[in-house]
Amino acid sequence: MVRRRITTSHKIRRLVRTRDSGFHPSNESYRWWLLANVMIGTFMAVLDATIVNVGLPKIMASFGVGLDKIEWVVTAYMLAMAVMLPTSGWLADRFGYKRIYFWGLLLFTFGSFLCGKSGDENMLIVARVIQGLGAGAIQPIGMAIITREFPPNQRGIALGFWSIAAAASVSFGPLMGGFLVDNFNWQLIFDINVPIGVVGMLATIIIQREYKSNQTRSFDLTGFISVSIFLPLVLYALAEGNAATNSQGWSAPYILICFGISAIALVVFIAAEFTAKEPLIDLRLLSNYNFGMANAIMLIFSLGMFGSTFLLPLYLQNSLGYTALQAGAVFLPVGIIQGIMAPVSGRLADKINPKIPTMIGVILLAASFFLNSSLSFLTERHAVMLALYIRGLGMGLVFTPLSTVSLKEIPREKMAQASGIFNVIRQLGGSFGVAVLATILSSRFSYHSEMYGQAVDKYSPVFQQVNTRMNYMVEHDAGYSPASARQLGGVMISSQVTKEAYIQAIDDDFLIAGFVTLIGGIPIVLLRTKRKKLKNPIPLQNE
Repeated sequence: MVRRRITTSHKIRRLVRTRDSGFHPSNESYRWWLLANVMIGTFMAVLDATIVNVGLPKIMASFGVGLDKIEWVVTAYMLAMAVMLPTSGWLADRFGYKRIYFWGLLLFTFGSFLCGKSGDENMLIVARVIQGLGAGAIQPIGMAIITREFPPNQRGIALGFWSIAAAASVSFGPLMGGFLVDNFNWQLIFDINVPIGVVGMLATIIIQREYKSNQTRSFDLTGFISVSIFLPLVLYALAEGNAATNSQGWSAPYILICFGISAIALVVFIAAEFTAKEPLIDLRLLSNYNFGMANAIMLIFSLGMFGSTFLLPLYLQNSLGYTALQAGAVFLPVGIIQGIMAPVSGRLADKINPKIPTMIGVILLAASFFLNSSLSFLTERHAVMLALYIRGLGMGLVFTPLSTVSLKEIPREKMAQASGIFNVIRQLGGSFGVAVLATILSSRFSYHSEMYGQAVDKYSPVFQQVNTRMNYMVEHDAGYSPASARQLGGVMISSQVTKEAYIQAIDDDFLIAGFVTLIGGIPIVLLRTKRKKLKNPIPLQNE
């Protein structure tokens, strides 16, 4: 009789706890409905990291700004995500995972609405920060929800399907962005997020049950302030080092001041995280060998991946004359291949040594960058697509096994912190990748422009012959006067030299991205992947 009353009371408590969701957590299908819900938010967050790339040339033309300013449309979003990612773990533990996930979706949707209404580049950058703050709550909490709800033997394939949302964003983001920019306006690439966000919020209310951590941590204000100072200042200094508006370059006083303050903030942050009783980012988790090593790999890996994704649309539109839709369409196979390979690699990571698919993926990714390092103004579409096919295959093989290995030995109560750190590292690497490769692009463009300009001898027979033929073509085929033909012919030669310098600078960036990716693959062989049988498996739900 006593046992029956206890069982009945237990069932009533569970029923009350799940009444608001409409989906019973004890039901096997609940996990998969939950996964679908989380995939909606992930799709949105990753979508806006990719959809904007094909619209950058139109945004630059609309606001009349250069590359050094417009790169902040990308960097501000990733930077806000990097600041919010560690904070989201504390917010979820304090206020509940469902609640913070919902508010992340709401903030992201509101930021998207503001982006579409932006009247200048400064307002757009501020709106992108709001978007990034929302996305910074969506991604790590979604990942933590999946790793908490799925048992270890299903976690790899669950994370693989979760990666499909990211892969779909990689594929359809640039394609959708290109279509909207070419046929309507660039504002719609942000407005399209609003209805998707509404659907995601409704799905969260209906499907998810609330989960709160039993442990309540105090907020690490020192860590939050110091990391919020460090990240923007160091990225600003990197972006402004070779900016056209900065005549003094890296020796400019404000650049040196930014680097100095960011260095101090970094020291304060590290000291605070190791001494605080309840740190914002539990850096002690990095002492776990696999988790620390996987994060080092992800940092280096993200430098090349995000930076190169920023470069390709610029090359296609500015050098080959692609429309935004054509530039976006080339990314379609990348996400499809990645989406197919992600659950496959997740399944492989559950069955075999996950270092094998991860290492193969890194090699393929580096190979795609090396192929892109030989681009020219005569490069044909099939050569561009071949590198992207290889890149999609490599990305599909890397992410899921690496995520699985990094989180395998992390205690369940630390999962939100761990997934937050993992995503912080990825976004931080991506932010630095965009800033560094954009800076290198500007520097190498100046270098090649100077080298090509010196190589052009106006008095050489070859130059005189080319100039004469160019003048003849402009005069007789275009109908210009002899004086105008001579002037226009010289401009066309100068334009071609500038184009060659720009393409060569992009090639240099891809070459650097390839070597950086290979370097990131070296620590993979040091990962420990020996399987251990769990005597007491972690329960799926806290009863």
